[in-house]
Amino acid sequence: MKKLDKLILTSFAGPFIMTFLVVVFILLTQHMLKYFDDIIGKDLGWDVLSQLLFYFAIFMTPVAMPLAVLLSSLITFGNLGEHFELTAIKSSGISLIRTIQPIFFFVLILTGIAFYINNNLVPRAALEAYSLLYDIKQKKPALDLREGAFYNGLPDVSIKVNKKFPDGITLKDIIVYDHRRNDGNKEVTIADSGRMSTILNERYLKFELFDGYNYTEGANNEREMTGQKTTKKETLTRSKFEKSEFVFDLSSFQLSRTEKKWFEGNRIMRNLSQLEMDIDSIDREILQQELNHYLYKPAYFSYYNKDSVTMPDYLWLFKEYRDSLNRYKYMPKEQQEAEQGTTSKDSSETQTVAKPVRKVSDIIAGSSRRKERRLVSSPASTATTTTVKSRLQTQPDSATAAKIDSIYTMVPSRDVIQAATNMARQIKSQVMNSNASIENYSKERIVFEVQWHKIIANSVMCIAMFLIGAPLGAIIKRGGLGVPFLISIIFFIIYYVLNMQGEKMAKQELVSPMVGMWASDFILLIIGLIFLRQAREDARLFDADAYRVFFDRLRQTYLARKMQSKPAT
Repeated sequence: MKKLDKLILTSFAGPFIMTFLVVVFILLTQHMLKYFDDIIGKDLGWDVLSQLLFYFAIFMTPVAMPLAVLLSSLITFGNLGEHFELTAIKSSGISLIRTIQPIFFFVLILTGIAFYINNNLVPRAALEAYSLLYDIKQKKPALDLREGAFYNGLPDVSIKVNKKFPDGITLKDIIVYDHRRNDGNKEVTIADSGRMSTILNERYLKFELFDGYNYTEGANNEREMTGQKTTKKETLTRSKFEKSEFVFDLSSFQLSRTEKKWFEGNRIMRNLSQLEMDIDSIDREILQQELNHYLYKPAYFSYYNKDSVTMPDYLWLFKEYRDSLNRYKYMPKEQQEAEQGTTSKDSSETQTVAKPVRKVSDIIAGSSRRKERRLVSSPASTATTTTVKSRLQTQPDSATAAKIDSIYTMVPSRDVIQAATNMARQIKSQVMNSNASIENYSKERIVFEVQWHKIIANSVMCIAMFLIGAPLGAIIKRGGLGVPFLISIIFFIIYYVLNMQGEKMAKQELVSPMVGMWASDFILLIIGLIFLRQAREDARLFDADAYRVFFDRLRQTYLARKMQSKPAT
C-alpha cells in the first residue's frame, strides 16, 4: 500500500467511526422518544433496557451507514483541502480520481457489510426489539401506592393508604377491598397501621396489618350459599384482629415474553429469501382466487353450462401444477421415493424431464394483474390445454339444442325470475368479495416487494453518498463539523424525502416497487457524478466571487445588447 493510500484511509477511518456512532446515537434517541411513555414507570431492569437499546441500535444501522459515509467523506476531503494537502497532491500530478480511489474501494466493502447487516442482522434485531417492546407495553406499571388515593393495580384488589412513611414500608390508615370472590364490595379490611414488603424474589406482595377490623357481608346458611332464594336479610360479620397478613400475587407485574413466531410475519423482520417466499405465497393465493371463478362456474349456470369466457392458459397451468402438488402431498412415502427415483433415472437417460418446480414464479411468466403474460409451459401442458379448449368449443348435438330452445321459449314464472335474481345477486357478491381479496393480496405483495428492494437500495446508497461527499469536500475545502454537518443534513433530508415519496407512490401503485425504491439512489448518484465532474475541473461552486463575476458578465452582456439595439441618431 502506498503512503498516499494509507494517508487517505487513516484520514477517513477516524471520522467515519466517530460520525457513525454519533448518527446511531441521534437516530436511536429520536426513535426511543416515541416509546418513552410505554417504557417509563415499568420498573424494568438494566438488562432489559440494554437489550432493547442494542436491538434498536442495529435496527438504525441501514439509515446511519449512508449518512456516516456522507459526513465522514465531507470531513476528510474538507480537511485535506483546508490544510492544502489536496492542493499538494494535485500539484504532484495525482488526479482527484486517484486520490479518492482507496476510499472508494473501502466504501465498496462497507456496502457489502451494510447489505449483510440489512439482510441478516436487521430482521433479527427488529424481531427481538419489537417483540420485547410489545411485552414491555403489556407489562403493568410498577407498584406505586399514593397517599389518599385508591390503587387498583393488583388484580381484584383496591387499596387505599392515607399516609406512607419515607421508608416505603410503613403505612398508616389502610383500607383494603377484596373483590376476588366477584361478589362486589362484601369483604373490607380496615387497619390502623401496617407494613408492606415483597417475598419470594418479588413474586408476591405481603401486607402485615395491625389493630383493625374485617367486615364480611353475605350468606350465613346453606340455602343462601347454594344460591337458593330466601326471605332473610343478608348478614354482616365484623371481626377484630391485632395482626393480620395478606399475600397478593405479583405475577402480572413480571415481564412475560411472548413467542416470537407471532411477529415473524412482519415485512421488516424478513430477509430476501423469506420475502421471496412470501411473495410466492401471495402469488399462489391470487391465482387460487382467480381459479375459483372458473371452477365454480358450473354452479352458476343451472341449465346451460356454456360460457364464452374460457379459462386463460396460465390458470390452466396453475391448476395442473396445484393438482400435481396435492397428488404428491398425499402420496405414500414409498411411492414418493419410487417416483423420485424414476424421475431422476429418466432425466439421466433422456435429459428431457424438467426439474421439479418449487415456486409459482418459476413457471408463471407474469402475475394475475397482467393477463396478457402467459406461463412458460411444457409440451405436455400445452397439449392438455389445447384438448380442454377443444372440448369447450364443441358444438351441442341436435337433442341438446332442441332442449335449449324449449327452455328459451318457456314463459318464466315469478318464482323462476326470483330464483334467477337471487342467483345473480349471489354471484355478484361472490365476485366482488373475490376481487376485494385479490386487491388486498396485490397490495400486500407490493409491500413485500418494496421491502425486498429497500434492503438492497439502502446498501447501495453508501456509494451514492460517498460520490456526493468526497467531491463536495474537495470543492468547499472546509473541515470540522460545521459546514459538512449542515450539508450532510441537507442531502439526508433530500434522500429521506425521495425515499419516502417513492415508497408511497409504489404502495399507491403509481410506479413499480423497483422504480419507487431505486429512484432516490439513481437521483443522488447522478448528483454525485455531477459534483465529481465539477471537482475535477476545480469548479468554484461555493465561492461568492465566482457568482458575482458571473452575474456581472451577464449584466454587461445585457447592457451591450441593449446599446446595440438603440437606433442611431
